[in-house]
Amino acid sequence: MKSSAVALTALSLSMLLPSLGISIANVALPTLSSAFDASFTAVQWVVIAYLLTTTVLVVAMGRLGDLFGRRRLLVGGVGVFTAATLLCGLAPNLPLLVVGRVLQGVGAACMMALTVAFVGETVPKGRTGSAMGLLGTMSAVGTATGPAAGGLLVEVLGWRAIFLAVVPLGLVALVLTHRVLPASPPRPASGHTGALLREVLRDKLLAAGLTTSALVSAVMMTTLVVGPFHLSGVLGLTPALVGVAMSVGPAVSALTGVPAGRATDRFGTRAMVVAGLIGIIGGALVLAFMPPSAGTAGYVLPLVVITASYAVFQAANNTAVMKDVPPSDRGFVSGLLTLSRNIGLMSGASLMGAIFTCAAGTNDVVAAAAEQVARGTRWTFVVAAGLVMAGLFAVLRSRSRMPMA
Repeated sequence: MKSSAVALTALSLSMLLPSLGISIANVALPTLSSAFDASFTAVQWVVIAYLLTTTVLVVAMGRLGDLFGRRRLLVGGVGVFTAATLLCGLAPNLPLLVVGRVLQGVGAACMMALTVAFVGETVPKGRTGSAMGLLGTMSAVGTATGPAAGGLLVEVLGWRAIFLAVVPLGLVALVLTHRVLPASPPRPASGHTGALLREVLRDKLLAAGLTTSALVSAVMMTTLVVGPFHLSGVLGLTPALVGVAMSVGPAVSALTGVPAGRATDRFGTRAMVVAGLIGIIGGALVLAFMPPSAGTAGYVLPLVVITASYAVFQAANNTAVMKDVPPSDRGFVSGLLTLSRNIGLMSGASLMGAIFTCAAGTNDVVAAAAEQVARGTRWTFVVAAGLVMAGLFAVLRSRSRMPMA
């Protein structure tokens, strides 16, 4: 039990660091633009380079972990991430900073793909849901604390501190992953990667889990994209109060992750996946039709329902997807799970953002009237609820797992 707890600590850090890598740098973009005398478009690559590298490589890293040893690749990924973070903190110019972010993305791809895959090797089967809930909590903590910690570090110590402060955490994660995670020797491939992917997509439960993960992630990104415009443009909140209101979602997700995992262990993955999806649909529909006169509480309370339901869905869905995957394929399937989430996040930022501006009837949402922004919010969350309904339909249609090749 003690070794399992220490292993979970190592995995938790391996999940926390990539999430921090995504969120902590965003707040420094204006400062970086001034420091390097660069355009906003140029400094955006500090964020884009990391996300793009992680998304492109995550499945491949999961498969390489299956073939050549997951602990070996995870330790290497943590090492690359930590060294690249130090490079970012010391970068003398913007191009070298972007190169450092690309290397960070390489390490993060290893960590995001293999952390979930290790749960089956370090945690008793009856506690898998709790472990998945804890990892979801750590991801949410990284996302929630990144902007606040980054803003404080930039203001007090300068932009380099947002990277240098992460290096000690990376070193702790490196030592723990090397010392406490079980060695995973190279395994013979269960089949060609392309054939394995076809088998995964033929498996109704796996396909439903991956598809629904993408749809739900798109909806969660929608709350981050639409929320600031609605809170400021419709409800009239100041930037500081907008930040407070927007922080409620990640905070609720962090607090409910572990209880959601325990509920998954107790009531089963299917019931909890369905419960989570129904909660997200209900919260999205309430957000869509809540009148502006309900004030900030009328927006935040449905947001609490959505994020708590998301924590339930994520713990249960991750457990369901990984539950019976053969050990030789866990890294690959874990990588697919992370890829589906990233695709959903990017789709939520682009597609749902386009729906919001289209429904508002103007490209300049910042200067739009309150009625226009409210209309955009309404129809965007109606579409969001429809997407999750499609995911719920896919889950309800799925049957028992077919054996993988």
